[in-house]
Amino acid sequence: MALITKAIRGTQDVLPSDSAAWQHMERTALQVAHDYGFREVRTPVFEHTELFTRSVGETTDVVQKEMYTFDDKGGRSITLRPEGTAGAMRMLLEHGLHNEALPVKVAYVTSCYRYEKPQAGRLREFHQFGVESYGAASPLADAETIALADAVLKALSVTGVTLRLNSIGCPTCRAEYHKALKAYFEGKKDELCGTCLDRLDRNPMRILDCKSPVCSAIAAEAPVITDYLCDDCAAHFAKVQEYLTAADIAFELDPHIVRGLDYYTRTVFEFVSDALGAQAVLCGGGRYDGLCEEMGGPKLPALGFAMGLERLLMVLKAQEAALPEPTRCTVYFASLGEAAATHCFKLANALRAGGIAAECDTVGRGLKAQMKYADKLGALYTVVVGDSEIESGEATLKDMKTGEATPVVLDEGALYNDLYNKELDRHFAAVANLLEG
Repeated sequence: MALITKAIRGTQDVLPSDSAAWQHMERTALQVAHDYGFREVRTPVFEHTELFTRSVGETTDVVQKEMYTFDDKGGRSITLRPEGTAGAMRMLLEHGLHNEALPVKVAYVTSCYRYEKPQAGRLREFHQFGVESYGAASPLADAETIALADAVLKALSVTGVTLRLNSIGCPTCRAEYHKALKAYFEGKKDELCGTCLDRLDRNPMRILDCKSPVCSAIAAEAPVITDYLCDDCAAHFAKVQEYLTAADIAFELDPHIVRGLDYYTRTVFEFVSDALGAQAVLCGGGRYDGLCEEMGGPKLPALGFAMGLERLLMVLKAQEAALPEPTRCTVYFASLGEAAATHCFKLANALRAGGIAAECDTVGRGLKAQMKYADKLGALYTVVVGDSEIESGEATLKDMKTGEATPVVLDEGALYNDLYNKELDRHFAAVANLLEG
Protein backbone atom coordinates (compact mmCIF):
# COMPACT_ATOMS: atom_id res chain seq x y z
CA MET A 1 0.00 0.00 0.00
CA ALA A 2 2.90 2.38 0.71
CA LEU A 3 3.94 2.27 -2.95
CA ILE A 4 0.63 3.56 -4.29
CA THR A 5 0.51 6.46 -1.84
CA LYS A 6 4.00 7.77 -2.66
CA ALA A 7 5.07 9.54 -5.88
CA ILE A 8 7.65 7.72 -8.02
CA ARG A 9 11.22 8.82 -7.32
CA GLY A 10 12.21 11.76 -9.49
CA THR A 11 8.66 13.11 -9.77
CA GLN A 12 6.80 15.62 -7.64
CA ASP A 13 3.31 16.94 -7.07
CA VAL A 14 2.33 20.58 -7.45
CA LEU A 15 0.17 21.42 -4.45
CA PRO A 16 -2.42 24.23 -4.22
CA SER A 17 0.12 26.36 -2.30
CA ASP A 18 2.43 26.39 -5.35
CA SER A 19 -0.06 26.23 -8.22
CA ALA A 20 -0.47 30.02 -8.42
CA ALA A 21 3.31 30.43 -8.79
CA TRP A 22 3.39 27.82 -11.57
CA GLN A 23 0.53 29.50 -13.41
CA HIS A 24 2.30 32.85 -13.02
CA MET A 25 5.52 31.52 -14.57
CA GLU A 26 3.70 29.84 -17.45
CA ARG A 27 1.42 32.81 -18.17
CA THR A 28 4.30 35.28 -18.03
CA ALA A 29 6.53 33.23 -20.32
CA LEU A 30 3.81 32.62 -22.90
CA GLN A 31 2.75 36.29 -22.83
CA VAL A 32 6.29 37.51 -23.44
CA ALA A 33 6.63 34.94 -26.23
CA HIS A 34 3.39 36.24 -27.74
CA ASP A 35 4.79 39.77 -27.65
CA TYR A 36 7.75 38.49 -29.68
CA GLY A 37 5.46 36.84 -32.24
CA PHE A 38 5.64 33.24 -30.97
CA ARG A 39 2.41 31.20 -31.06
CA GLU A 40 1.66 28.41 -28.58
CA VAL A 41 1.74 24.75 -29.71
CA ARG A 42 1.33 21.42 -27.92
CA THR A 43 2.84 18.10 -28.99
CA PRO A 44 2.31 14.50 -27.77
CA VAL A 45 4.10 13.26 -24.67
CA PHE A 46 5.55 10.29 -26.59
CA GLU A 47 7.02 9.88 -30.07
CA HIS A 48 8.70 7.19 -32.18
CA THR A 49 12.08 6.44 -30.61
CA GLU A 50 13.92 7.06 -33.88
CA LEU A 51 12.86 10.71 -33.78
CA PHE A 52 15.09 11.25 -30.75
CA THR A 53 17.97 8.96 -31.70
CA ARG A 54 18.30 10.75 -35.05
CA SER A 55 17.79 14.30 -33.81
CA VAL A 56 19.24 14.37 -30.29
CA GLY A 57 22.18 12.12 -31.24
CA GLU A 58 23.10 8.51 -30.48
CA THR A 59 26.28 9.54 -28.62
CA THR A 60 24.54 11.90 -26.18
CA ASP A 61 23.87 11.02 -22.54
CA VAL A 62 20.18 11.60 -23.23
CA VAL A 63 19.96 8.79 -25.80
CA GLN A 64 22.55 6.46 -24.29
CA LYS A 65 21.46 6.63 -20.65
CA GLU A 66 18.38 8.72 -19.94
CA MET A 67 15.44 8.04 -22.29
CA TYR A 68 12.28 6.27 -21.16
CA THR A 69 11.84 3.85 -24.07
CA PHE A 70 9.39 0.93 -24.38
CA ASP A 71 7.58 -1.18 -26.98
CA ASP A 72 3.87 -0.46 -27.27
CA LYS A 73 1.26 -3.16 -27.85
CA GLY A 74 1.83 -2.89 -31.59
CA GLY A 75 5.53 -3.67 -31.18
CA ARG A 76 6.62 -0.11 -31.99
CA SER A 77 9.49 1.46 -30.05
CA ILE A 78 8.10 4.51 -28.25
CA THR A 79 9.92 7.10 -26.12
CA LEU A 80 8.61 9.67 -23.66
CA ARG A 81 9.91 13.01 -24.89
CA PRO A 82 13.26 13.90 -23.25
CA GLU A 83 13.15 17.43 -24.72
CA GLY A 84 10.81 19.58 -26.80
CA THR A 85 12.69 20.52 -29.98
CA ALA A 86 12.52 17.20 -31.85
CA GLY A 87 8.76 16.86 -31.39
CA ALA A 88 8.20 20.46 -32.44
CA MET A 89 10.23 19.91 -35.62
CA ARG A 90 8.28 16.71 -36.36
CA MET A 91 5.06 18.70 -35.94
CA LEU A 92 6.33 21.41 -38.31
CA LEU A 93 7.10 18.86 -41.05
CA GLU A 94 3.98 16.72 -40.58
CA HIS A 95 1.62 19.68 -40.87
CA GLY A 96 3.58 21.63 -43.46
CA LEU A 97 4.03 24.70 -41.27
CA HIS A 98 7.34 25.35 -43.03
CA ASN A 99 5.31 26.16 -46.16
CA GLU A 100 3.76 29.16 -44.39
CA ALA A 101 5.29 32.62 -44.38
CA LEU A 102 8.68 32.41 -42.68
CA PRO A 103 9.84 32.64 -40.02
CA VAL A 104 7.43 30.33 -38.20
CA LYS A 105 7.79 30.97 -34.46
CA VAL A 106 6.25 28.70 -31.82
CA ALA A 107 6.31 28.44 -28.03
CA TYR A 108 5.25 25.77 -25.56
CA VAL A 109 5.11 24.70 -21.94
CA THR A 110 5.72 20.98 -21.77
CA SER A 111 6.69 18.04 -19.55
CA CYS A 112 9.85 16.05 -20.33
CA TYR A 113 11.24 12.75 -19.04
CA ARG A 114 14.84 11.66 -18.44
CA TYR A 115 16.17 8.89 -16.22
CA GLU A 116 18.70 10.93 -14.26
CA LYS A 117 19.80 10.86 -10.64
CA PRO A 118 17.21 13.04 -8.86
CA GLN A 119 18.60 16.10 -7.11
CA ALA A 120 17.60 19.68 -6.40
CA GLY A 121 16.39 21.24 -9.63
CA ARG A 122 16.77 18.01 -11.61
CA LEU A 123 13.90 15.54 -11.76
CA ARG A 124 12.99 12.59 -13.96
CA GLU A 125 9.74 14.29 -14.89
CA PHE A 126 10.37 18.00 -15.36
CA HIS A 127 8.78 20.92 -17.15
CA GLN A 128 10.11 23.42 -19.65
CA PHE A 129 9.07 26.60 -21.34
CA GLY A 130 10.52 26.50 -24.83
CA VAL A 131 10.49 28.36 -28.13
CA GLU A 132 11.48 27.41 -31.67
CA SER A 133 12.02 29.72 -34.64
CA TYR A 134 12.11 28.25 -38.16
CA GLY A 135 13.28 29.83 -41.39
CA ALA A 136 15.58 32.66 -40.28
CA ALA A 137 19.31 32.22 -40.88
CA SER A 138 20.24 35.77 -39.88
CA PRO A 139 22.22 36.36 -36.65
CA LEU A 140 19.46 38.85 -35.87
CA ALA A 141 17.17 35.84 -35.25
CA ASP A 142 19.73 34.50 -32.76
CA ALA A 143 19.74 37.83 -30.94
CA GLU A 144 15.93 38.01 -30.95
CA THR A 145 15.61 34.53 -29.43
CA ILE A 146 18.18 35.31 -26.75
CA ALA A 147 16.43 38.63 -26.07
CA LEU A 148 13.16 36.75 -25.58
CA ALA A 149 14.72 34.50 -22.92
CA ASP A 150 16.22 37.58 -21.26
CA ALA A 151 12.82 39.31 -21.32
CA VAL A 152 11.08 36.34 -19.67
CA LEU A 153 13.58 36.28 -16.82
CA LYS A 154 13.25 40.04 -16.35
CA ALA A 155 9.44 39.86 -16.44
CA LEU A 156 9.64 37.30 -13.62
CA SER A 157 12.04 39.61 -11.70
CA VAL A 158 14.86 37.05 -11.71
CA THR A 159 18.14 38.72 -10.74
CA GLY A 160 21.78 37.67 -10.65
CA VAL A 161 21.67 35.88 -14.01
CA THR A 162 24.59 35.76 -16.44
CA LEU A 163 24.19 35.14 -20.17
CA ARG A 164 27.01 32.95 -21.50
CA LEU A 165 27.57 32.77 -25.23
CA ASN A 166 29.54 30.58 -27.61
CA SER A 167 29.60 29.34 -31.19
CA ILE A 168 30.21 25.68 -32.02
CA GLY A 169 30.48 26.37 -35.73
CA CYS A 170 29.12 24.47 -38.70
CA PRO A 171 29.97 20.95 -39.97
CA THR A 172 32.81 22.41 -42.06
CA CYS A 173 34.75 24.05 -39.25
CA ARG A 174 33.77 21.38 -36.73
CA ALA A 175 35.55 18.74 -38.83
CA GLU A 176 38.88 20.47 -38.14
CA TYR A 177 37.95 20.95 -34.50
CA HIS A 178 37.12 17.25 -34.14
CA LYS A 179 40.62 16.38 -35.37
CA ALA A 180 42.17 18.65 -32.75
CA LEU A 181 39.93 17.27 -29.99
CA LYS A 182 40.65 13.68 -30.93
CA ALA A 183 44.39 14.30 -30.90
CA TYR A 184 44.11 15.93 -27.46
CA PHE A 185 41.93 13.23 -25.89
CA GLU A 186 44.00 10.40 -27.42
CA GLY A 187 46.75 11.47 -25.05
CA LYS A 188 44.34 11.17 -22.09
CA LYS A 189 42.74 7.82 -23.01
CA ASP A 190 43.87 6.09 -19.84
CA GLU A 191 41.96 8.62 -17.71
CA LEU A 192 38.67 8.80 -19.64
CA CYS A 193 35.54 6.96 -18.52
CA GLY A 194 34.21 4.08 -20.63
CA THR A 195 31.48 6.18 -22.17
CA CYS A 196 33.95 8.84 -23.29
CA LEU A 197 36.29 6.24 -24.75
CA ASP A 198 33.42 5.18 -26.98
CA ARG A 199 32.73 8.83 -27.89
CA LEU A 200 36.36 9.45 -28.80
CA ASP A 201 35.96 7.86 -32.23
CA ARG A 202 32.28 8.61 -32.80
CA ASN A 203 31.94 12.23 -31.58
CA PRO A 204 34.75 13.68 -29.44
CA MET A 205 32.73 16.87 -28.74
CA ARG A 206 30.45 14.83 -26.50
CA ILE A 207 33.37 14.29 -24.11
CA LEU A 208 33.18 18.02 -23.35
CA ASP A 209 29.69 17.43 -21.94
CA CYS A 210 30.57 14.45 -19.71
CA LYS A 211 29.39 14.76 -16.11
CA SER A 212 32.30 12.72 -14.71
CA PRO A 213 34.54 15.00 -12.58
CA VAL A 214 37.66 13.39 -14.06
CA CYS A 215 36.51 13.82 -17.67
CA SER A 216 35.28 17.35 -16.92
CA ALA A 217 38.71 18.33 -15.58
CA ILE A 218 40.40 16.91 -18.68
CA ALA A 219 37.89 18.65 -20.98
CA ALA A 220 38.57 22.01 -19.30
CA GLU A 221 42.04 22.03 -20.88
CA ALA A 222 40.92 20.87 -24.33
CA PRO A 223 41.18 23.04 -27.48
CA VAL A 224 38.26 25.48 -27.87
CA ILE A 225 35.95 25.62 -30.89
CA THR A 226 36.22 29.38 -31.36
CA ASP A 227 39.82 28.92 -32.49
CA TYR A 228 38.57 26.79 -35.40
CA LEU A 229 35.57 28.76 -36.69
CA CYS A 230 35.40 29.28 -40.43
CA ASP A 231 35.03 32.84 -41.74
CA ASP A 232 31.25 32.58 -42.15
CA CYS A 233 30.69 31.21 -38.64
CA ALA A 234 33.04 33.77 -37.11
CA ALA A 235 31.21 36.60 -38.91
CA HIS A 236 27.82 35.22 -37.80
CA PHE A 237 28.97 35.03 -34.19
CA ALA A 238 30.37 38.56 -34.28
CA LYS A 239 27.03 39.89 -35.56
CA VAL A 240 25.11 38.12 -32.78
CA GLN A 241 27.31 39.88 -30.23
CA GLU A 242 26.85 43.20 -32.02
CA TYR A 243 23.03 42.91 -31.93
CA LEU A 244 22.99 41.91 -28.26
CA THR A 245 25.20 44.85 -27.39
CA ALA A 246 22.89 47.18 -29.30
CA ALA A 247 19.97 45.87 -27.23
CA ASP A 248 21.88 46.41 -23.96
CA ILE A 249 21.89 42.67 -23.21
CA ALA A 250 25.10 41.87 -21.33
CA PHE A 251 26.88 38.59 -22.01
CA GLU A 252 30.09 36.70 -21.35
CA LEU A 253 31.89 34.57 -23.92
CA ASP A 254 32.35 30.98 -22.78
CA PRO A 255 34.14 28.73 -25.29
CA HIS A 256 33.37 25.64 -23.21
CA ILE A 257 29.59 25.71 -23.82
CA VAL A 258 28.68 22.92 -26.25
CA ARG A 259 25.15 21.99 -25.03
CA GLY A 260 24.19 18.35 -24.54
CA LEU A 261 22.42 17.59 -27.81
CA ASP A 262 23.94 16.84 -31.21
CA TYR A 263 21.64 19.00 -33.31
CA TYR A 264 23.19 22.34 -32.27
CA THR A 265 25.21 24.44 -34.74
CA ARG A 266 26.78 27.90 -34.52
CA THR A 267 25.31 29.98 -31.68
CA VAL A 268 24.78 28.26 -28.32
CA PHE A 269 23.95 30.04 -25.07
CA GLU A 270 23.02 29.58 -21.43
CA PHE A 271 21.52 31.80 -18.75
CA VAL A 272 23.23 30.87 -15.48
CA SER A 273 22.19 31.77 -11.92
CA ASP A 274 24.15 31.40 -8.70
CA ALA A 275 21.09 32.01 -6.49
CA LEU A 276 21.05 28.38 -5.32
CA GLY A 277 24.61 28.44 -4.00
CA ALA A 278 26.10 26.77 -7.07
CA GLN A 279 25.91 27.94 -10.65
CA ALA A 280 22.74 26.55 -12.21
CA VAL A 281 21.63 26.74 -15.82
CA LEU A 282 18.13 28.22 -15.96
CA CYS A 283 17.87 28.35 -19.74
CA GLY A 284 19.87 26.92 -22.62
CA GLY A 285 19.55 26.90 -26.37
CA GLY A 286 21.01 27.80 -29.70
CA ARG A 287 20.86 27.27 -33.43
CA TYR A 288 20.23 23.90 -35.12
CA ASP A 289 20.27 24.57 -38.85
CA GLY A 290 20.76 20.93 -39.92
CA LEU A 291 17.99 19.30 -37.88
CA CYS A 292 15.20 19.67 -40.45
CA GLU A 293 17.25 17.94 -43.14
CA GLU A 294 18.36 15.25 -40.68
CA MET A 295 14.67 14.45 -40.15
CA GLY A 296 13.97 14.19 -43.88
CA GLY A 297 12.71 17.71 -44.46
CA PRO A 298 14.06 20.58 -46.56
CA LYS A 299 17.02 22.74 -45.64
CA LEU A 300 15.59 25.07 -43.02
CA PRO A 301 17.53 27.19 -40.52
CA ALA A 302 16.17 26.99 -36.99
CA LEU A 303 16.94 27.90 -33.41
CA GLY A 304 15.35 27.92 -29.97
CA PHE A 305 15.79 27.43 -26.23
CA ALA A 306 14.35 25.62 -23.23
CA MET A 307 13.88 27.05 -19.74
CA GLY A 308 13.54 24.66 -16.79
CA LEU A 309 10.53 25.66 -14.72
CA GLU A 310 11.32 23.66 -11.55
CA ARG A 311 14.75 25.24 -11.33
CA LEU A 312 13.33 28.65 -12.17
CA LEU A 313 10.83 28.39 -9.30
CA MET A 314 13.63 27.41 -6.92
CA VAL A 315 15.55 30.54 -7.90
CA LEU A 316 12.48 32.76 -7.51
CA LYS A 317 11.89 31.40 -4.01
CA ALA A 318 15.57 31.69 -3.08
CA GLN A 319 15.51 35.33 -4.16
CA GLU A 320 12.23 35.89 -2.29
CA ALA A 321 10.68 37.23 -5.48
CA ALA A 322 7.08 38.39 -5.32
CA LEU A 323 4.96 35.39 -6.31
CA PRO A 324 1.16 35.40 -6.47
CA GLU A 325 -0.69 33.77 -3.62
CA PRO A 326 -3.19 30.97 -4.31
CA THR A 327 -6.54 32.39 -5.38
CA ARG A 328 -8.71 33.02 -2.34
CA CYS A 329 -12.43 32.72 -1.88
CA THR A 330 -14.08 36.15 -2.26
CA VAL A 331 -17.29 35.37 -0.39
CA TYR A 332 -18.48 32.44 1.71
CA PHE A 333 -22.22 31.90 2.22
CA ALA A 334 -22.95 30.25 5.57
CA SER A 335 -26.37 28.63 5.68
CA LEU A 336 -28.77 27.86 8.54
CA GLY A 337 -31.21 25.16 7.46
CA GLU A 338 -32.13 23.38 4.25
CA ALA A 339 -33.93 26.30 2.62
CA ALA A 340 -30.96 28.57 3.32
CA ALA A 341 -28.53 25.97 1.92
CA THR A 342 -30.50 25.96 -1.34
CA HIS A 343 -30.56 29.76 -1.44
CA CYS A 344 -26.81 30.00 -0.74
CA PHE A 345 -26.06 27.49 -3.48
CA LYS A 346 -28.10 29.57 -5.92
CA LEU A 347 -26.33 32.80 -4.93
CA ALA A 348 -22.86 31.24 -5.07
CA ASN A 349 -23.48 29.80 -8.53
CA ALA A 350 -24.72 33.13 -9.85
CA LEU A 351 -21.62 34.95 -8.57
CA ARG A 352 -19.30 32.27 -9.97
CA ALA A 353 -20.85 32.77 -13.40
CA GLY A 354 -19.76 36.41 -13.14
CA GLY A 355 -16.18 35.51 -12.23
CA ILE A 356 -16.39 35.98 -8.46
CA ALA A 357 -15.00 33.10 -6.36
CA ALA A 358 -17.83 32.03 -4.06
CA GLU A 359 -18.24 29.08 -1.69
CA CYS A 360 -21.07 27.58 0.33
CA ASP A 361 -21.46 24.65 2.70
CA THR A 362 -21.64 21.22 1.02
CA VAL A 363 -21.02 18.91 4.00
CA GLY A 364 -23.73 19.95 6.47
CA ARG A 365 -21.61 21.84 9.02
CA GLY A 366 -23.06 23.93 11.82
CA LEU A 367 -22.67 27.71 11.68
CA LYS A 368 -19.58 27.83 13.92
CA ALA A 369 -17.84 25.15 11.86
CA GLN A 370 -18.78 26.93 8.63
CA MET A 371 -17.24 30.19 9.81
CA LYS A 372 -14.09 28.36 10.88
CA TYR A 373 -13.92 26.76 7.43
CA ALA A 374 -14.41 30.15 5.74
CA ASP A 375 -11.49 31.48 7.75
CA LYS A 376 -9.29 28.56 6.62
CA LEU A 377 -10.27 29.27 3.04
CA GLY A 378 -9.10 32.84 3.47
CA ALA A 379 -12.53 34.13 2.48
CA LEU A 380 -12.55 37.91 2.17
CA TYR A 381 -16.24 38.21 3.09
CA THR A 382 -18.94 36.05 4.65
CA VAL A 383 -22.72 36.21 4.47
CA VAL A 384 -24.88 34.28 6.95
CA VAL A 385 -28.26 33.23 5.51
CA GLY A 386 -31.13 31.79 7.53
CA ASP A 387 -34.93 31.79 7.30
CA SER A 388 -35.22 35.40 8.45
CA GLU A 389 -32.71 36.61 5.84
CA ILE A 390 -34.57 34.75 3.11
CA GLU A 391 -37.86 36.26 4.25
CA SER A 392 -36.53 39.83 4.42
CA GLY A 393 -34.34 39.50 1.34
CA GLU A 394 -31.48 41.16 3.22
CA ALA A 395 -28.35 39.95 5.04
CA THR A 396 -25.03 41.23 6.38
CA LEU A 397 -21.77 41.16 4.43
CA LYS A 398 -18.88 40.85 6.87
CA ASP A 399 -15.32 41.83 5.97
CA MET A 400 -13.25 39.04 7.51
CA LYS A 401 -10.16 41.21 7.86
CA THR A 402 -11.63 44.38 9.39
CA GLY A 403 -14.81 42.98 10.86
CA GLU A 404 -16.82 45.72 9.14
CA ALA A 405 -20.45 44.71 8.54
CA THR A 406 -22.42 46.01 5.56
CA PRO A 407 -26.13 45.43 4.83
CA VAL A 408 -26.67 43.71 1.46
CA VAL A 409 -29.69 42.66 -0.59
CA LEU A 410 -29.86 38.90 -1.23
CA ASP A 411 -30.18 39.42 -4.95
CA GLU A 412 -27.65 37.98 -7.41
CA GLY A 413 -27.25 41.23 -9.37
CA ALA A 414 -27.02 43.51 -6.33
CA LEU A 415 -24.56 41.18 -4.56
CA TYR A 416 -22.42 40.95 -7.66
CA ASN A 417 -22.23 44.74 -7.99
CA ASP A 418 -21.36 45.19 -4.29
CA LEU A 419 -18.60 42.58 -4.35
CA TYR A 420 -17.24 43.71 -7.71
CA ASN A 421 -16.92 47.30 -6.47
CA LYS A 422 -15.30 46.16 -3.22
CA GLU A 423 -12.77 44.07 -5.15
CA LEU A 424 -11.96 47.06 -7.35
CA ASP A 425 -11.42 49.25 -4.28
CA ARG A 426 -9.20 46.56 -2.73
CA HIS A 427 -7.17 46.23 -5.95
CA PHE A 428 -6.60 49.97 -6.33
CA ALA A 429 -5.65 50.27 -2.65
CA ALA A 430 -3.05 47.52 -3.10
CA VAL A 431 -1.64 49.25 -6.20
CA ALA A 432 -1.46 52.57 -4.34
CA ASN A 433 0.40 50.94 -1.44
CA LEU A 434 2.81 49.34 -3.89
CA LEU A 435 3.51 52.66 -5.59
CA GLU A 436 3.99 54.43 -2.27
CA GLY A 437 6.38 51.70 -1.15
